Amino acid sequence: MSKRPKVLITGATDGIGQLAAMELARQGADIILTARSQSKAAITRALIEAAAPGAAIELFYADFSDLRTVVAAGRAIAARHPHIEVLINNAGLHAFEQRITKGGFGEMIAVNYFAPWLLTMTLRETLMRSAPARIITVASEASRQSGGLDIEADLLDTTAFTARGSSKIYGRTKLLDIMFSFELARQLEGTGVTVNCLDPGFNVTSLGRELGFAGPLAKALTWLGIGNPDRGSGIIVRLATDPEFGADTGLYVSVKDARRLTPIALANSEEHRRRLWISTATLLSTFLEDRDGTAR
Repeated sequence: MSKRPKVLITGATDGIGQLAAMELARQGADIILTARSQSKAAITRALIEAAAPGAAIELFYADFSDLRTVVAAGRAIAARHPHIEVLINNAGLHAFEQRITKGGFGEMIAVNYFAPWLLTMTLRETLMRSAPARIITVASEASRQSGGLDIEADLLDTTAFTARGSSKIYGRTKLLDIMFSFELARQLEGTGVTVNCLDPGFNVTSLGRELGFAGPLAKALTWLGIGNPDRGSGIIVRLATDPEFGADTGLYVSVKDARRLTPIALANSEEHRRRLWISTATLLSTFLEDRDGTAR
């Protein structure tokens, strides 16, 4: 491991990801960020520099709803950084209406599941070469609201939904993240790369920014001391730095004292996890096959 470990974190231009990036830099990590907005990236860079003047910070731009840019960014990162000790898949979206991406996928599943899957696969060899290393994915107890999973149908589901029905779709994407994390942990067992996921709890962040009343609600909750994002960022930092999680793998942990969580039955089924992996790999294969990061 390098003197200053390199940590790649997605979704770090606001919310718990930004707070986690600042704290990891304070603790001695060099930070690699993915961002969609140049202005928000510049603000985040300034915040990290103020929090940890000695930290190196590098930015790569990608729109997680456009999977081609995710692969392109992953390859650019791998070319620039032969060693990365920690990958934190934090970027997430809770959409309140269905939108279809350029690739023809539902936006929420593209951003929350396909994008981290592709980024992780693009950097898999880099992380293995960097062992001991860690892969951390921000999941959620919202996965319990998923209503189950039909793997073949749900990966391609573009059915319209409203704000009322959005929680089920969001929960489904987080269930997929848990299953992905568990299966990857199995595949990487013995390599020196641990793979864990977490529930960050309720945090007042921009995740629900599409709601018209999100701003006033966030201010009210903050005033009441509800949903402090320091808790969510804290569990991310703990999984990235605590020696325990450099040894233990295949865990899903709670924001509450890193207590082990048992996900719903589907995520506990090795058969279903392997089926999901095969289906996802088949569906996304063209993005990884095309060396310039564009789908054929």
